[in-house]
Amino acid sequence: MKIIMVLTSHDQLGDSGEKTGFWLEEFAAPYYVFKDAGAEITLASPLGGQPPMDPKSNEPDAETASTKRFKADAESRKALANTVKLSDISSRDYDAVFYPGGHGPLWDLAEDSLSVALIESMHAMEKPVAAVCHAPCVFKHALKPTGSPVVKGANVTCFTNSEEAAVGLSDVVPFSVEDMLKQYGGKFSRTDNWKPHVVVDGHLITGQNPASSEAVAKALLDQLAG
Repeated sequence: MKIIMVLTSHDQLGDSGEKTGFWLEEFAAPYYVFKDAGAEITLASPLGGQPPMDPKSNEPDAETASTKRFKADAESRKALANTVKLSDISSRDYDAVFYPGGHGPLWDLAEDSLSVALIESMHAMEKPVAAVCHAPCVFKHALKPTGSPVVKGANVTCFTNSEEAAVGLSDVVPFSVEDMLKQYGGKFSRTDNWKPHVVVDGHLITGQNPASSEAVAKALLDQLAG
Protein backbone atom coordinates (compact mmCIF):
# COMPACT_ATOMS: atom_id res chain seq x y z
CA MET A 1 0.00 0.00 0.00
CA LYS A 2 1.79 3.08 -1.29
CA ILE A 3 0.34 6.52 -0.62
CA ILE A 4 1.71 9.84 -1.77
CA MET A 5 0.95 12.99 0.21
CA VAL A 6 1.40 16.22 -1.75
CA LEU A 7 2.11 19.41 0.19
CA THR A 8 2.35 23.04 -0.83
CA SER A 9 5.62 24.91 -1.35
CA HIS A 10 3.96 28.35 -1.10
CA ASP A 11 4.49 30.41 2.05
CA GLN A 12 3.02 33.87 1.32
CA LEU A 13 -0.57 34.68 2.29
CA GLY A 14 -1.36 36.83 -0.73
CA ASP A 15 -0.43 40.48 -0.19
CA SER A 16 -1.18 40.35 3.54
CA GLY A 17 2.48 40.18 4.55
CA GLU A 18 1.70 37.08 6.62
CA LYS A 19 3.05 33.59 6.20
CA THR A 20 1.04 30.55 5.18
CA GLY A 21 1.70 27.01 3.98
CA PHE A 22 0.14 23.65 4.84
CA TRP A 23 -2.02 23.20 7.94
CA LEU A 24 -0.25 20.92 10.41
CA GLU A 25 -3.28 18.92 11.61
CA GLU A 26 -4.35 18.25 8.02
CA PHE A 27 -0.98 16.64 7.41
CA ALA A 28 -0.28 14.99 10.76
CA ALA A 29 -3.66 13.33 11.37
CA PRO A 30 -3.80 11.56 7.97
CA TYR A 31 -0.08 10.81 8.07
CA TYR A 32 -0.48 8.76 11.24
CA VAL A 33 -3.66 7.09 10.02
CA PHE A 34 -1.65 5.87 7.04
CA LYS A 35 1.50 5.07 9.01
CA ASP A 36 -0.35 3.12 11.68
CA ALA A 37 -2.04 1.10 8.94
CA GLY A 38 1.35 0.08 7.59
CA ALA A 39 1.27 2.19 4.46
CA GLU A 40 4.43 3.20 2.65
CA ILE A 41 4.20 7.01 2.57
CA THR A 42 5.97 9.32 0.15
CA LEU A 43 5.90 13.06 0.83
CA ALA A 44 6.14 15.39 -2.16
CA SER A 45 5.89 19.09 -2.98
CA PRO A 46 6.43 21.28 -6.05
CA LEU A 47 9.88 22.46 -4.93
CA GLY A 48 10.92 19.49 -2.81
CA GLY A 49 12.62 19.80 0.57
CA GLN A 50 10.92 21.36 3.60
CA PRO A 51 7.39 22.55 2.82
CA PRO A 52 6.26 25.68 4.67
CA MET A 53 3.91 25.17 7.61
CA ASP A 54 1.27 27.77 8.38
CA PRO A 55 2.57 29.20 11.67
CA LYS A 56 -0.96 29.49 13.04
CA SER A 57 -1.40 25.74 12.72
CA ASN A 58 1.52 25.28 15.12
CA GLU A 59 0.08 27.45 17.89
CA PRO A 60 -1.17 25.91 21.16
CA ASP A 61 -4.87 26.40 20.36
CA ALA A 62 -4.44 24.38 17.15
CA GLU A 63 -2.77 21.41 18.85
CA THR A 64 -4.23 17.94 18.56
CA ALA A 65 -2.98 14.52 19.59
CA SER A 66 -1.62 14.04 16.07
CA THR A 67 0.26 17.35 15.95
CA LYS A 68 1.80 16.66 19.36
CA ARG A 69 2.84 13.22 18.18
CA PHE A 70 4.42 14.69 15.07
CA LYS A 71 6.39 17.31 16.97
CA ALA A 72 7.87 14.55 19.14
CA ASP A 73 8.59 12.29 16.15
CA ALA A 74 12.10 13.04 14.85
CA GLU A 75 11.93 10.44 12.08
CA SER A 76 8.73 11.88 10.62
CA ARG A 77 9.96 15.46 10.93
CA LYS A 78 13.04 14.44 8.95
CA ALA A 79 10.84 12.89 6.28
CA LEU A 80 8.83 16.11 6.01
CA ALA A 81 12.02 18.16 5.69
CA ASN A 82 13.02 16.08 2.67
CA THR A 83 9.94 15.93 0.44
CA VAL A 84 10.61 14.77 -3.09
CA LYS A 85 9.86 17.02 -6.04
CA LEU A 86 6.60 16.48 -7.88
CA SER A 87 8.63 16.27 -11.08
CA ASP A 88 10.15 13.02 -9.78
CA ILE A 89 6.78 11.39 -9.09
CA SER A 90 4.95 8.85 -11.28
CA SER A 91 1.31 8.02 -10.64
CA ARG A 92 2.02 4.39 -11.62
CA ASP A 93 4.05 3.97 -8.43
CA TYR A 94 1.23 4.78 -6.00
CA ASP A 95 -2.11 3.38 -4.92
CA ALA A 96 -3.60 6.68 -3.73
CA VAL A 97 -2.86 10.40 -3.34
CA PHE A 98 -3.75 12.69 -0.44
CA TYR A 99 -3.61 16.49 -0.40
CA PRO A 100 -3.46 18.27 2.98
CA GLY A 101 -4.85 21.79 2.99
CA GLY A 102 -3.80 25.10 4.39
CA HIS A 103 -4.00 28.28 2.33
CA GLY A 104 -0.71 27.62 0.51
CA PRO A 105 -2.14 25.24 -2.13
CA LEU A 106 -4.44 28.00 -3.42
CA TRP A 107 -1.41 29.70 -4.94
CA ASP A 108 0.75 26.82 -6.15
CA LEU A 109 -0.90 23.38 -6.26
CA ALA A 110 -4.14 24.74 -7.74
CA GLU A 111 -2.14 25.92 -10.76
CA ASP A 112 0.65 23.31 -10.85
CA SER A 113 0.62 21.34 -14.12
CA LEU A 114 2.45 18.38 -12.56
CA SER A 115 -0.08 18.16 -9.74
CA VAL A 116 -2.94 18.40 -12.23
CA ALA A 117 -1.40 15.62 -14.32
CA LEU A 118 -0.98 13.44 -11.22
CA ILE A 119 -4.63 13.90 -10.26
CA GLU A 120 -5.86 13.24 -13.78
CA SER A 121 -3.78 10.08 -14.07
CA MET A 122 -4.72 8.70 -10.65
CA HIS A 123 -8.40 9.49 -11.24
CA ALA A 124 -8.37 7.85 -14.68
CA MET A 125 -6.84 4.71 -13.14
CA GLU A 126 -9.60 4.74 -10.50
CA LYS A 127 -7.14 5.21 -7.65
CA PRO A 128 -8.33 7.19 -4.60
CA VAL A 129 -7.70 10.94 -4.78
CA ALA A 130 -8.33 12.71 -1.47
CA ALA A 131 -8.15 16.36 -0.45
CA VAL A 132 -9.14 18.18 2.73
CA CYS A 133 -10.09 21.76 3.65
CA HIS A 134 -8.53 24.16 1.09
CA ALA A 135 -6.84 21.33 -0.80
CA PRO A 136 -9.82 20.57 -3.09
CA CYS A 137 -8.53 23.67 -4.89
CA VAL A 138 -6.19 21.20 -6.64
CA PHE A 139 -9.14 20.07 -8.78
CA LYS A 140 -9.42 23.51 -10.41
CA HIS A 141 -7.81 22.47 -13.71
CA ALA A 142 -8.08 18.67 -13.42
CA LEU A 143 -10.07 16.98 -16.19
CA LYS A 144 -11.52 13.55 -16.81
CA PRO A 145 -10.38 11.64 -19.93
CA THR A 146 -13.57 12.94 -21.55
CA GLY A 147 -12.37 16.52 -21.11
CA SER A 148 -14.91 17.53 -18.48
CA PRO A 149 -13.84 18.68 -14.99
CA VAL A 150 -12.96 15.91 -12.53
CA VAL A 151 -15.48 17.36 -10.07
CA LYS A 152 -18.33 17.72 -12.57
CA GLY A 153 -21.31 15.76 -11.26
CA ALA A 154 -19.33 14.59 -8.23
CA ASN A 155 -20.40 15.05 -4.61
CA VAL A 156 -17.72 17.24 -3.00
CA THR A 157 -16.97 19.50 -0.06
CA CYS A 158 -14.19 21.87 1.07
CA PHE A 159 -13.44 24.76 3.43
CA THR A 160 -16.61 26.78 3.11
CA ASN A 161 -17.17 30.43 2.31
CA SER A 162 -18.54 30.96 5.80
CA GLU A 163 -15.43 29.41 7.37
CA GLU A 164 -13.23 31.61 5.16
CA ALA A 165 -15.21 34.64 6.32
CA ALA A 166 -14.84 33.52 9.93
CA VAL A 167 -11.05 33.57 9.66
CA GLY A 168 -11.17 36.93 7.90
CA LEU A 169 -9.48 35.85 4.67
CA SER A 170 -12.28 36.05 2.10
CA ASP A 171 -10.63 39.08 0.48
CA VAL A 172 -7.10 37.64 0.69
CA VAL A 173 -7.48 34.26 -1.03
CA PRO A 174 -7.09 34.21 -4.83
CA PHE A 175 -10.40 32.40 -5.21
CA SER A 176 -13.11 30.68 -3.21
CA VAL A 177 -12.72 26.91 -3.29
CA GLU A 178 -16.43 26.44 -2.63
CA ASP A 179 -17.38 28.71 -5.53
CA MET A 180 -14.87 27.00 -7.83
CA LEU A 181 -16.21 23.52 -7.08
CA LYS A 182 -19.73 24.70 -7.81
CA GLN A 183 -18.63 26.52 -10.97
CA TYR A 184 -17.12 23.34 -12.38
CA GLY A 185 -20.19 21.26 -11.70
CA GLY A 186 -19.47 19.77 -8.30
CA LYS A 187 -22.44 18.84 -6.12
CA PHE A 188 -21.37 20.76 -3.04
CA SER A 189 -22.41 19.89 0.51
CA ARG A 190 -21.36 21.12 3.92
CA THR A 191 -22.06 20.98 7.62
CA ASP A 192 -21.68 23.63 10.32
CA ASN A 193 -18.43 25.57 10.55
CA TRP A 194 -15.54 23.56 12.05
CA LYS A 195 -17.55 20.31 12.29
CA PRO A 196 -16.27 17.16 10.54
CA HIS A 197 -17.75 16.49 7.11
CA VAL A 198 -16.43 13.95 4.62
CA VAL A 199 -17.80 13.22 1.16
CA VAL A 200 -16.94 10.10 -0.83
CA ASP A 201 -17.94 9.90 -4.49
CA GLY A 202 -16.36 7.01 -6.31
CA HIS A 203 -12.61 7.39 -5.86
CA LEU A 204 -12.90 11.11 -5.08
CA ILE A 205 -12.75 11.90 -1.35
CA THR A 206 -13.05 15.40 0.10
CA GLY A 207 -13.22 16.86 3.61
CA GLN A 208 -14.54 20.23 4.76
CA ASN A 209 -12.02 21.44 7.33
CA PRO A 210 -9.18 20.43 9.69
CA ALA A 211 -11.59 18.44 11.87
CA SER A 212 -12.35 16.26 8.83
CA SER A 213 -8.73 15.26 8.17
CA GLU A 214 -8.58 11.95 10.02
CA ALA A 215 -11.92 10.77 8.65
CA VAL A 216 -10.84 11.58 5.07
CA ALA A 217 -7.72 9.48 5.56
CA LYS A 218 -9.75 6.58 6.95
CA ALA A 219 -12.13 6.81 4.00
CA LEU A 220 -9.13 6.54 1.68
CA LEU A 221 -7.90 3.43 3.52
CA ASP A 222 -11.38 1.92 3.31
CA GLN A 223 -11.23 2.27 -0.47
CA LEU A 224 -7.82 0.63 -0.66
CA ALA A 225 -9.05 -2.20 1.56
CA GLY A 226 -12.19 -2.66 -0.52
